[in-house]
Amino acid sequence: MAAEQGVRSSGTPPGHLLGRGMRALLLLLWFAARGDALYFHIGETEKKCFIEEIPDETMVIGNYRTQLYDKQREEYQPATPGLGMFVEVKDPEDKVILARQYGSEGRFTFTSHTPGEHQICLHSNSTKFSLFAGGMLRVHLDIQVGEHANDYAEIAAKDKLSELQLRVRQLVEQVEQIQKEQNYQRWREERFRQTSESTNQRVLWWSILQTLILVAIGVWQMRHLKSFFEAKKLV
Repeated sequence: MAAEQGVRSSGTPPGHLLGRGMRALLLLLWFAARGDALYFHIGETEKKCFIEEIPDETMVIGNYRTQLYDKQREEYQPATPGLGMFVEVKDPEDKVILARQYGSEGRFTFTSHTPGEHQICLHSNSTKFSLFAGGMLRVHLDIQVGEHANDYAEIAAKDKLSELQLRVRQLVEQVEQIQKEQNYQRWREERFRQTSESTNQRVLWWSILQTLILVAIGVWQMRHLKSFFEAKKLV
């Protein structure tokens, strides 16, 4: 009976394996099509920066809108058209890849050429406008990375794609984004391994140096004690 149960439990239905594979694929696609939406408050001369880990050759789109605090109504209202935001983006090598002045509501786009942590900074041009002096500004920011940044409705209308063709194109681009993410993770793993090996090598040489110093000090102490005893005619 036990052997029969073992035979029955050892076989896994093909549909179950297919379901697992589909769930894994959907999970990877969800990670590939990621986006971050948030809002924050900044003062008149304050600057806010965010760090985003981005693979190479990946398009990033940021949408933002600003709200100015109304002291009379005690709530945030849409900012005046004259109020603008300055956006600056730096790559992992601290090179500026985007530096531009936008309006109170806008959209910025850039493509990464170096994998790693990109710094996205925003600050207002409030020093030019007395309306915002001493007030607080609320900024709603939505950052889309990779294939999720594409507007597929616009692509379908431009290229005259059917629903099936659009879905296939979307899946292809999602798979390409997954490949970029995997390459980026391999690059990070390689950098971490190189750092670990370098650290281990430095620790090894430091241990050897400490040992040599201790041996040298011991030999010097023995010779010093020997000469001291000989001078005192104790030996």
